[in-house]
Amino acid sequence: MRILVVGAGAIGGYFGGRLLQHGRDVTFLVREGRATTLARDGLSIRSAMGDVTLPAPPTVLASDLHTSYDLVLLSCKAYGLEQAMVDIAPAIGPQTTILPLLNGMRHLDLLDARFGADHILGGQCVIAATLDSQGVVHHLNQSHSLTFGERDSASSQRMQKITQNLADAGFESCPSGTILQDMWSKWVFLASLAGITCLMRAPIGDIVAAPGGAAVTLRLLEECRAVAERSGHAPGEATLQRARSVLTESGSSLTASMLRDLQQGHAIEADHVIGDMLARAGESHDGHSLLAVVYAHLKAYEAGRARAT
Repeated sequence: MRILVVGAGAIGGYFGGRLLQHGRDVTFLVREGRATTLARDGLSIRSAMGDVTLPAPPTVLASDLHTSYDLVLLSCKAYGLEQAMVDIAPAIGPQTTILPLLNGMRHLDLLDARFGADHILGGQCVIAATLDSQGVVHHLNQSHSLTFGERDSASSQRMQKITQNLADAGFESCPSGTILQDMWSKWVFLASLAGITCLMRAPIGDIVAAPGGAAVTLRLLEECRAVAERSGHAPGEATLQRARSVLTESGSSLTASMLRDLQQGHAIEADHVIGDMLARAGESHDGHSLLAVVYAHLKAYEAGRARAT
């Protein structure tokens, strides 16, 4: 199976690198600068699950992409999706499957409209990783799972092939018959985590130690849960209880990657992670919505960043 990994940053670099390390036919779609760095230094992963440096991994530039692939692993940020869809178009043949690893749900609508729903699986990953200034991928915890499945929960021939190719590749590969619910459950948690840590500019432990901090955090989680229920994908009680526990853990240093991006003055996924959740609340939210407060806060940041650049 020929696999095209879009980007060789923290997510694409990690999962694509592990696949390449374990003998899969992987090519990274990258920009010229990243291609030069990879050719010179290789792709390095630093992880408690095992370090590796892969000399001169196969890369291709968008301008040189002329043949189709069997599987496209889409690991870009949401704000890069429009350009990514343009870049990968030459790689999408009649039998190509796209596996997106973006957060939220809005990207599925955009990918469906561009390439057709038959090409698009549901997918998500759970990992904390970052790319340093030298281009090294740092895996920050011990979670490294990739979950994927047909959105109609079918057991298809392509799922069997993809499952076989992603298995035993140095990370936890999780084929799922409930991928849309899995994605919604993650989104509810992520929107709550990103929302509260960005709003408070603090890790979970500091937030819950502040007067009323835990209550505000749980209120935001409940807003997100209600949106999921309205959309027909309410998380189960066990999932919610895990979220409540993580989001109110005393002394926790946990933050969302969105906060780290915000603190470093980078672009953020405000519209995709928070704005779309708020939009799906419809008329059910009011002037007391914490989601609305979070979204206004993030859009104000984006406006200031746009002026600065």
